Amino acid sequence: MRRFALPSFVAGTLSALAATATATAALPAWAEAPKVVVSIKPIHSLVASVMHGVGEPVLLVRGGASPHSYTMKPSDAKALSAADLVVWVGPELEGFLEKPLKANAPKATRLTLMDQKGMTLLQAREGGAWEPHDHGHEGGHEGGHEGGHDGHGHKDHDHKGDDHAADHGDDHDELNSHIWLDPANARAIVTATADALAARDPADAEAYRTNADRTLQAIDALDAELKATLAPLKDKPFVVFHDAYQYFEARYDLSAVGSITVSPDRRPSAKRLSAIRAKIAGLNAACVFAEPQFEPTLVRTVVEGTKAKTGVLDPEGADLPEGEALYPTLMRNLAASLRGCLGA
Repeated sequence: MRRFALPSFVAGTLSALAATATATAALPAWAEAPKVVVSIKPIHSLVASVMHGVGEPVLLVRGGASPHSYTMKPSDAKALSAADLVVWVGPELEGFLEKPLKANAPKATRLTLMDQKGMTLLQAREGGAWEPHDHGHEGGHEGGHEGGHDGHGHKDHDHKGDDHAADHGDDHDELNSHIWLDPANARAIVTATADALAARDPADAEAYRTNADRTLQAIDALDAELKATLAPLKDKPFVVFHDAYQYFEARYDLSAVGSITVSPDRRPSAKRLSAIRAKIAGLNAACVFAEPQFEPTLVRTVVEGTKAKTGVLDPEGADLPEGEALYPTLMRNLAASLRGCLGA
């Protein structure tokens, strides 16, 4: 039988298809990695580090959006519906997720970070002005959060139940939810994430553990670096936009003396602004910090007639690209902003 030579473009196409088929047959393990959805950028950064080389988590609150005022999109609901694992701080921070978690992701594993064993929690502060180093709310938060204190108003949270997601009632109402701003909590987040992923995907458990160990070492180095950077700022009073930095303050012995607003989605009263201005003047506060997502005119209002300078702190990485590098960059940016405005 006579054999006909295939035209070169046909031969090339068949070769490419054969190569694609071979590659598909040998897809790496991450092709079957769990579908992971993460609420906010700092947590997404830590989860992405644990999943390095295995898979990519999906981020819900992207860009400069804030979880305090976020509105779910259809694409978010679709991502939740496909999720095997959802990682969030808890209803204290991402209230927008409570109902969608039940409606769109009823079968997904929910890793609620504020409920993880070993997580250090701080009580939310009330009122516009605080005493220096007042890292806890007077009167305390009673019930459900027993554990040792460390001198800064911390409590070691030893709550059981990794999948305890949205049915808290009012259990956490007085707790500050910006837990990632303490590197010790970042360590707990990494460990809890690696455990949850290993349980969901035993085939890649070793990779998750290896990545977690690498990330924990990096967090320890970052923590030591920040301690050295921030040491000169001890006892220099400053005011923040909202009470997002208490974990950072407690970790590095900083002296925030008040916040402009209790909640960033509510405008403060004239009485509150007056109290903050008096605090700035009375303590000779060096700086008042705005945030990139919220109204800067309020900061200008409270510094009027005082000697305080203004700066910007970003607790969630609003202006940073998402990914593994975001968390250490966010933490270093906070330290740099504080040093720059407080004059150290």
